[in-house]
Amino acid sequence: HASPPQSGMDRDWGVKSGGGGVASDIQAKVDRRERLRQLALQTVDLMKDPYFMKNHLGSYECKLCLTLHNNEGNYLAHTQGKRHQQNLARRAAKEALNNPTLPQANSRTVKARKTVKIGRPGYRVTKQLDPETQQRSLLFEVDYPEIEESLQPRHRFMSAFEQRVEPPDKEWQYLLVAAEPYETVAFKIPNTEIDKAHGKFHSAWNDETKTFTVQLYFKAGGEGPHGRPLMRPPPPPPPPLMAPS
Repeated sequence: HASPPQSGMDRDWGVKSGGGGVASDIQAKVDRRERLRQLALQTVDLMKDPYFMKNHLGSYECKLCLTLHNNEGNYLAHTQGKRHQQNLARRAAKEALNNPTLPQANSRTVKARKTVKIGRPGYRVTKQLDPETQQRSLLFEVDYPEIEESLQPRHRFMSAFEQRVEPPDKEWQYLLVAAEPYETVAFKIPNTEIDKAHGKFHSAWNDETKTFTVQLYFKAGGEGPHGRPLMRPPPPPPPPLMAPS
């Protein structure tokens, strides 16, 4: 039984008799582009594109390339094209030329150390008096037998208005000494000017005995807390009486 002959209308459009499926290849490419367009629409937020704009006619424009597009998919395809990419590169080069990069500040944050404190260190305070200048001095010796390796104690002065432990009193100041893993100790001393002359103020760390030493002198002639005078040198002796001749 012979089958009826096929007319030209029965063949796929664009396919020659005896040829391959040209139309089917074209359709496959169209389908593939459509799938890519749909995928792009799902993954790309056009509202965040600074060059994407929808005009009053319902079309889409690329403000960078000044091109017009019928739909979002066409616009997305344009953004992946050579023209758009070249214009992006030119815009980036122009902005880099007009706005040279300045040195950026170090934005790394320093995390606070979380050391387990083991209590207060032992200390000794010795009051002294310089026999020559009659200056009062204080010698602080703080022991740190369990100090962390390669660390040295630190010290600084703090005004009565910086601390939050006692009601502020302008007559006093504080000497703070700190070393991990010990708690910071604060020594309450008179708020009198400290003599910073050579040999009058010094600190030292003895790595063998693990003792930190601070010695300071108060300037002579000043007033102590609540107006009490500091130690002053004794007045000169009166002139000797002259015996009558």
